[in-house]
Amino acid sequence: MQRTVFITGVAGFIGSHVASALLRQGDLVFGLDNFDPFYDRAIKERNLAGLAAHPGFRFLEADIRDAAALSGWGAGETPSALIHLAAKAGVRPSVADPAGYADVNVMGTVRVLEWARERSVPRVLFASSSSVYGGNTKIPFAEDDFVDRPVSPYAATKKAGELLCHTWCHLYGMNVVSLRFFTVYGPAQRPEMAIHKFTRRMLEGKEIGIFGDGTTRRDYTYIDDIVSGVLGALAAPTGYRVYNLGESATISLSDLVALLERATGVRAKCKRLPLQPGDVPVTFADISRARAEIGYDPKTPVEAGVRNFVQWYRNVTGTKKS
Repeated sequence: MQRTVFITGVAGFIGSHVASALLRQGDLVFGLDNFDPFYDRAIKERNLAGLAAHPGFRFLEADIRDAAALSGWGAGETPSALIHLAAKAGVRPSVADPAGYADVNVMGTVRVLEWARERSVPRVLFASSSSVYGGNTKIPFAEDDFVDRPVSPYAATKKAGELLCHTWCHLYGMNVVSLRFFTVYGPAQRPEMAIHKFTRRMLEGKEIGIFGDGTTRRDYTYIDDIVSGVLGALAAPTGYRVYNLGESATISLSDLVALLERATGVRAKCKRLPLQPGDVPVTFADISRARAEIGYDPKTPVEAGVRNFVQWYRNVTGTKKS
């Protein structure tokens, strides 16, 4: 059965991949994005180009905080689901702009939830983050762990978004899923993220900044696996649910750099820098609930994902192998 799915943040990294997957399945997609200047608009324009060529795709340039714009988004259409991905991204930038992050990620989410309530949307997916676990020392992280001690404004806004989603579910009987993404990477990844930034600087012969001693560990999750989890969550049990979407494996920053060296054929020039406010020592997802309830089954280990990303980067930039 053909669905009509609305996506906020559709021109971004995850949004454009999710939209593409839905369109390939024959669904209709109504996307919204405000082209936040966090990175070059041209990158998002490229993400949209492939979507715009599809007859099942519609797009509105608008801000999720603009209630008037939202009211006209897909007017007359009956939504099957809403996937709310729009947000101000990044832990470190949020420390410098906590008010801006709260405005978009909290108040924007309120506007989107109200839009969904008014349209009687049967399913809402909210993009949360592994950052809600803060400095949790119990690993792997499970959805029932205590998450009331975020260590960055970004993390706090994502926890607030989860609470709002639970409230709308409780008050209005909405079916809402909060998806805690764990360090998503892959083709078209945002340029400031580690794998993209390190690849670019290494191939340009420039230094890469290593925060800390290289022992911090992350659960890097390939974009195709994240997309599979998002699509699976469209059929989650009713009510309010929370799922970790990670690879359920960790790699240290030093070992990640070594993987990139092998994939690029370039020796990294590392500059050691102090750990940054908001950084955490480890992220590691327990995905047993997502496996059991939405059939989540990540298949791309970081070694393969890094090779895929480097190949994509060479293709889009015309960078030849050394």
